[in-house]
Amino acid sequence: MPTAGPGADPGRVWTPLTVVNAGVAFALEIGLLAALCYWGVRTGGSTLVKIVLAVGAPALAATVWGLFLAAGGPTFPLPTAARIVIKLLVLGTAPLALAATGHRVLAAVFAGLVVLTVAVEYTTG
Repeated sequence: MPTAGPGADPGRVWTPLTVVNAGVAFALEIGLLAALCYWGVRTGGSTLVKIVLAVGAPALAATVWGLFLAAGGPTFPLPTAARIVIKLLVLGTAPLALAATGHRVLAAVFAGLVVLTVAVEYTTG
C-alpha cells in the first residue's frame, strides 16, 4: 500500500478511496475560500466593505485552518473530536455563504460533500 508523503500523518494508509477523498477535500477547501470571497463581494454595501469582506472572510478561514487543521502539522494540534468540529464549522461557512447569495442547490451539494469527506477521512484512518 502507498505510504504517506513528507509532512503527512505517518500512520495514514493511502488507498484509492482515501486518495480520492483527499482530492475532493482539497477542492472543498479551495471552494470554501472562493465561496467566502464571492459572499464578501455580493454582501458588502460599498466598494471598501466588499473588498474587506472578500479578502477578510477567506483570510480568517485560512488562518483558523492553518492554526488547527493544516495537513502538514497544525500550529496547535487538537484531539480528533475537536478537529472534526472545527473542520465542519469552518467548511460549513461555505454553504452558508452560498445560500446567502442565492445558490441554495450548490450550498446543499457543498454541505453534503463536506459531511461525506469528513466522515470518510475520520473513519478510514
